[in-house]
Amino acid sequence: MGLIVQKFGGTSVADSQKILAAARKAIRAQLEGHQVVTVVSAMGKNTDILIDLAHEVNPRPPAREMDMLLSTGEQVSVALMAMAVDALGYQAVSLTGAQMGIVTDDTHTKARIRSISTQRLRKALDDGYVVIAAGFQGVDEQHDITTLGRGGSDTTAVALAAALKADQCEIYTDVDGVYTTDPRLVPAARRVCRISYDEMLELASLGAGVMHNRSIEFAKKYGVPIHVRSSLSDIEGTMIVAEPEFPDQPVCGAAVTPSEARITIVGVPDVPGTSLEIFARLADRKITVDMIVQNVGDKGKSDISFTVPCSELEPALQAVQEAATIVGASEITHDDQVAKVSVVGLGMARQVGVANMMFSALAREEINIQMITTSEIKISVLVDRQAALPALRAVHHVYDLDKEPHTLPDGHPDRTSSPTSPNGPDLGNLVERLQGMDMERLLISDVELDQSQALVTIVGIPNRPGVAARVFRDIADAGIFVDMIVQGHKGYLGRISLSFTVPQQQLPAALDVAQRLAEFYDCHTVTHRQAVAKLSVSGIGLRSHTDVAIRMFRALARAHINVDMISTSEVRVNVVVDGQAGEVGLRQLRDAFQDSLL
Repeated sequence: MGLIVQKFGGTSVADSQKILAAARKAIRAQLEGHQVVTVVSAMGKNTDILIDLAHEVNPRPPAREMDMLLSTGEQVSVALMAMAVDALGYQAVSLTGAQMGIVTDDTHTKARIRSISTQRLRKALDDGYVVIAAGFQGVDEQHDITTLGRGGSDTTAVALAAALKADQCEIYTDVDGVYTTDPRLVPAARRVCRISYDEMLELASLGAGVMHNRSIEFAKKYGVPIHVRSSLSDIEGTMIVAEPEFPDQPVCGAAVTPSEARITIVGVPDVPGTSLEIFARLADRKITVDMIVQNVGDKGKSDISFTVPCSELEPALQAVQEAATIVGASEITHDDQVAKVSVVGLGMARQVGVANMMFSALAREEINIQMITTSEIKISVLVDRQAALPALRAVHHVYDLDKEPHTLPDGHPDRTSSPTSPNGPDLGNLVERLQGMDMERLLISDVELDQSQALVTIVGIPNRPGVAARVFRDIADAGIFVDMIVQGHKGYLGRISLSFTVPQQQLPAALDVAQRLAEFYDCHTVTHRQAVAKLSVSGIGLRSHTDVAIRMFRALARAHINVDMISTSEVRVNVVVDGQAGEVGLRQLRDAFQDSLL
């Protein structure tokens, strides 16, 4: 007999008939021999209604009272669900977050889970009850009700599965799994049978609405297999586990983030500490920073561009203006009519030419790329907002994401996977190891130094459709493997700097290609560094703990190490520094993250 945690979202319990349908699924799982915990959200739009009521009473309601109010939505749902199970002839007990022993910190409206006491849950399960658990809520150490913020019921479900060592966490929703992109935007999108934690983390952060990133962080940390299924049918859905669907497939999904704003700080002195000065001020205001592009310095100056949600543009500009005055930047520009288009896949790190396929697809649609940033498993470009949907459809098509990948000889995709990653730490006993500690604490799995790469920068390349495609097509044709790519926003007279790293042994070939391209495009110059150091911090919780990059910048600034390039993902933050500073930088970062290292 196993233990299953099920979660039903608001649309899956929106009325009495849907609640009865959800109750039947819980009962069926119990009849199959499982112990069952069912986590439910508030009914339908109940939370939105409560928020509107709060603002009718008080334009700025206190956060503590908002939690007191919003938690009632889930309490209604769990009571009705328990009544439904009882009406169908089986035993159920409804429990609030406090009754389940979910203890959080005291950050109202976006609390983190610190611990879960499972004694009452286990007793109810052992006594034969279906446990109906309120999602989205807990209590702090003062016994005040707290809520977990966006996606809180997903987080509750996976956290309970981790604490109870469940065999699986089933997420029931109004879609039948995870798709290669949003099928409402691209009708040809394909449902995937399996996706890795890291890939799902990236897609969740990019706006894929099926799962929230905090729940995926929990699943990865504790090795919880997640099964995303439809509440309306018995279709198998999608498994979220450690391994991807097909490891050799370079890209598993694409996404668009439509409401982005770009900020560029021009003429930043290329000295240690400038990145820290800028991004620390943004972090102090809790502003979400996404794409970060720092051009390699030219004549002692560099430009730094980054994106923020449009809703946070004004406070971001205020923070940047303060920082620009202190560091002596020459200008600040911004654009609130841009969108980010991204592709994600674990396989891209092992293949040549993956980025060029994306750039070529956009060039064929005559879509100009304003910014580029890459990580080991993600390529993101910034485009004009009006071009976002054509761009998404173009990249989805070029990677054949609408086509079924190869299958095993019996014709069925392999759905098996170990809950722990072969490349990561053994997470099987983390519940015990973290006993008495914050369950959502940042865990750093590695701080690494790569001194095998060289850096090439083409200065003054035209910023128009097709240029990036031509550059990286020629690079790929020469058999050169590119790791990091950074293209900043357009500079003087519509020309930009394009930087990328390559293996040191391939530097001569890369310089030969770059020089030919520079002559063809009448560029200013080509610069290079024979040896650079790539410093990386990887782990679980980088998205929800937003200070990781700040801690890196601060540690490097203390050692007077300048940052030349930056790339970020949900599982890793990379910076490129001078090759001679690599060992010192590694020691600085290990010291900075000592308290979070596994």
